[in-house]
Formats: sequence, structure tokens, C-alpha cells
Amino acid sequence: MGKRVAVLIRDKERQYEGLRSSLGLLLEDHEIDMFVLDHEVDMTEEYYDNMGFIDEMGGARFSNVAANVEKHGFQPASLEEVAAKLRDHEIVIPF
Repeated sequence: MGKRVAVLIRDKERQYEGLRSSLGLLLEDHEIDMFVLDHEVDMTEEYYDNMGFIDEMGGARFSNVAANVEKHGFQPASLEEVAAKLRDHEIVIPF
């Protein structure tokens, strides 16, 4: 098994790049937790499809934005919970 990696996506302009990086890391057999923070994702068809691959491949998706949880199936996580979860990761990649 690879490393435990957290992908933090705070920059809305880089949300797709963060998602694609998460997928690539999953393909390389890393354990991925993707965190979308402080903004609602722009849910295009392409983003939706790729997000589904994260779910199918065993990655986890978290957000501190209620709209992402309610509309897009992210697991809820406050900033305090995100900080606590990051302690369990070997690598943190910010976007």
C-alpha cells in the first residue's frame, strides 16, 4: 500500500486540478482523502464523473461547506475536524 495522502482544495480555480491529482494518486495505490474547503464545487459533468471515480476507487471526500455535503455527497468536516484528520496523513498536498 502507498502513502496516506490528504489533498486540500481551497482555491476554487484549482478544484479540478486537485480532483485529478487525487485520482492519479489513487491509481498509484495511495490512500486519498480529498478536502474541499471554503467553497462549493462547480459541478460540471466532467467533475461529477471524476468525483464518482474517487468514490469507486475507495477515496474519501470531505468538505466544510454545507452545500457540498447536501448536494454533492461530501462527508461533513469542520476546520477543526480537518485539522485533526490531517495528523493521520503522511503527505498533505494543498491547492
